[in-house]
Parts: sequence; structure tokens; C-alpha cells
Amino acid sequence: MTTTHDTTRSLLEVTADATAGSRIVHAEAQLCDLPVETERTDALQTFVKQETIFVRLRTADGTEGTGYSYTIGTGGGAVLSLLRETLLPALIGLEAERPEALWLALFGITRATTVGPLTALALAAVDTAVWDAKTRRAGLPLWVAAGGASPSVPVYDTEGGWLHFRTDELVAHAVDAKERGMGGVKIKVGKPRGHQDLERLRAVRDAVGPSMDIMVDANQSFTVAEAVRRARLFEQVDVFWFEEPLPAEDIEGHRLLARSTSVPIAVGESMYSLGHFREHLQRGGASIVQADVARVGGITPWLKIAHLAESFNAPVAPHFLMELHVSLVCAIPNALYLEHIPQLRAVTTGELRIENGRGWAPTEAGLGIAWNHDALGRLIVA
Repeated sequence: MTTTHDTTRSLLEVTADATAGSRIVHAEAQLCDLPVETERTDALQTFVKQETIFVRLRTADGTEGTGYSYTIGTGGGAVLSLLRETLLPALIGLEAERPEALWLALFGITRATTVGPLTALALAAVDTAVWDAKTRRAGLPLWVAAGGASPSVPVYDTEGGWLHFRTDELVAHAVDAKERGMGGVKIKVGKPRGHQDLERLRAVRDAVGPSMDIMVDANQSFTVAEAVRRARLFEQVDVFWFEEPLPAEDIEGHRLLARSTSVPIAVGESMYSLGHFREHLQRGGASIVQADVARVGGITPWLKIAHLAESFNAPVAPHFLMELHVSLVCAIPNALYLEHIPQLRAVTTGELRIENGRGWAPTEAGLGIAWNHDALGRLIVA
């Protein structure tokens, strides 16, 4: 007679056999400096280069996975050191088929440096490589393996909205984005006087008409009082969202601002933990969630944040990394937009597919990013 104990044991043995090939036998990390495709400025900084940290791993059955994260100019060496000295040695023997267990194990040995940017960026480089290997082994594209809600998502453009652009340049870029079918454009704000921001926005609104979304992004540059003043100005041109108006840690300030304006408040690119997003959503300081897969520690926590947002009836429009985020927003039911900022064309052999203003998730197994390893090799700095 077969007992429950025997059945459970046989299931465990089958599971162990199925995942044995996913045990990680090799892992390495490298740092590359990618040139910025266009000059990018906001209210606080200039994006001078993309330090890109790559992790490549191999499983016992020969499956390879490539993952990455990034900084916009500093700290890449520290992330690389954390990977090489602490995280990668701990990966050996763990199963790429089990990203939750693997992420928890690595988080557990970095408790002295979490929650924070450097550890999150290091964890993200590993976690995205793990998901790449896991989905390659399964023969599934990431967007399907992670949920499969929709094969495409609306796209808005940021590349034409940087703060240093003249008003006529903003208008020309916005009109071009509209002609390409994009649903919205993001304009950086933070000029010394509010009327300067408003004049630029009004020129864009007059050029594109009422049906195109205009987002504004202050990059954490305002006080609460100034953000309230500017939000009232921005209401005049019907902006779609007001992004990073305040420092990310000012949860109470975001709550007060959200109560003072009809403009949805978007936050998340400078937040590094599930708990931080929970606090913003619970307090009413966030209407739109912009989680960045690299800055929250990878795909595993990103999906949790997206589902947390869904429970608050909040949409997700992730920050940057469009080549990876397209698969993630296509995986979830509460996707709002994908941000268009090309950055990987120098090191890939293909581009994000955009048709009729929508970004389409790759259909290949894995992350679906076609890396040009020869080009990457020429850009390695450590």
C-alpha cells in the first residue's frame, strides 16, 4: 500500500531530479562603461555614463544566464566588489530553477548592507541572470514565465524631454513622438521659476493637442511647498503625472502633495525595497509605481512590488531599462506605460520592437536581450 509519506518522498525525489541540472557551477561578473547615447540632464544631475555590471552564470546542464544592473556614473566598482567577494562564491551549488530561495539566501548574507542601493544593484545583476537561465531552461520568454498578461504595452518617450533642451526642441521631439504613435512624452521640470516650466509645457501641449499624455519629472528637486505650487501650475496643461517631486524618503510630503493636487504622483525609481513602496501606497503618497528592476534587487522583488501595487489599484510604469522592463510590464495586469530611453544599442544585435506606439515583449526564451559579446568585451573596465 502506498502511503502519503511515500508519495511525498517520491515527489521530492522527482523534483530533485528535475532541478539537479539547474545547479549553478560557474558565475562571473564584469563592469562595462556604456557611452550615453544622448546628453541627458535633469534638475539635479547629468547622466554622463552608464556603469553596467554584468553577471554570467552556467548551470550543471550547460544552460547559461546573463544578467545586469547599472549606475549612472559612480559606484559600479563597489557593486562589482560585492559580487566578486561575497555573492558569486555563494551562488555555486544553488539552483537557478528556484529564484526565490536563491534571492533569500543572498539577501541573508548581505544583511549588514541592506536595504540600500549597492546591495540592491548587486542582487539585481545576479537575479536577472538567474531568471535568464531559468526561463531558457524552460524554453519560455520572460514575459510568459513571469505572468503573461499581455504581449505588448503602450510606450512613452523621455529621450526628447531633457531639461537642457530649448522649448522649440522639446516641441519638435514631442511632435515626432506623436507621429511615431507614442502615447506620451515626459518633460523634465525644475527650472528656477515655475513659469519657465509652465511655458515649456504649454508649448508642447499646444503642439501635440489634448489627446497626448504629458508627464513631468522633477527628479526629487522640490520642497513640499514648491511642489504644491508647481503642481497647480502643471494642472493648467493637464499633465498625466508628476514624477519624483520630492526626495523619495519624504513619505509624509508625498502624502500632503497628493492631497493638494489632481495630478497623479509617480514615485519609485529611487526606492530600493518592497517595504518602502508599501509605505508610500499605504499613506496615499503614490498613485503610479515606477519600480526599477535594477534598483529594487532584481526580477524577484520587482514582481512583488508590481503585485503589491495591483492590490492598491495602482498602475506600474517602470523607470528606464526598457529592454528588460518590457518583458516585466507585459507579465503583469496593471501595466500603464513603458519608458522609451534607448541605451543598449552599442552592445546588442537587436532592438526593442515598437509598433504603433506599443512595445512588444521578446518571444525568445530568456530575457530576450541579444547581447553582442564582442562589443561588450571592448567596453570592459574591470
